[in-house]
Amino acid sequence: MKMKKWLKNVSFIILLLKSCIFLGQDLNAKKIVVIDPGHGGNDSGAIGKNEAQEKDIVLNLAKVILKLTKKSNSPLEIYSTRYGDTLISLIDRTKLAKALKADLFLSLHCNHSDNSDARGVEVYVSNTQSKYYGESVWTAFQLQADFNEKLGFESRGVKFAGFQVLRETIDFMPSMLLELGFLSNEDESRYLSDNLNINDIAVTILSIINTSDL
Repeated sequence: MKMKKWLKNVSFIILLLKSCIFLGQDLNAKKIVVIDPGHGGNDSGAIGKNEAQEKDIVLNLAKVILKLTKKSNSPLEIYSTRYGDTLISLIDRTKLAKALKADLFLSLHCNHSDNSDARGVEVYVSNTQSKYYGESVWTAFQLQADFNEKLGFESRGVKFAGFQVLRETIDFMPSMLLELGFLSNEDESRYLSDNLNINDIAVTILSIINTSDL
């Protein structure tokens, strides 16, 4: 257990060092975006009807976002808070975003409900006011609108909460927490387990980020 914790800490320190090197370069032409795949390691998050695990779905999505960005001429520099099946503390996730002086922080999650009919996308913004509050709300509305119009997800609206990753980033950058859909809903769980659909979700997210005035 101690060795696993040590390795996790070393991996995060290496990521921070890389970010420091990057910060020494010219960032004027790049928007820096930190994607935060929730959970990881022994924290699976929600588990779907088809045994799909939240931690795997959001990590898969983050990897596709990174891959698509590298293939395109997008003016984005994308970082992920984790690149494998590891559990990163909430404080370390936000530390990375602040160390990179990110222009946007987006935490990825899947929803769950005791009601198997519950479905749709929710986007959360911090309930704390800051100079980035307006941008966060605007981008959140764009996310839920595009998920509805382009992907057919039911929109459950933009909501406000005191989640730690939002609370600790809102004073430094626009930040949101995206609940992709309900793994407790058989249709959405199956949808989110399909790589083709994950690619469509990644394209939609990148389209919004690229067109937003960050």
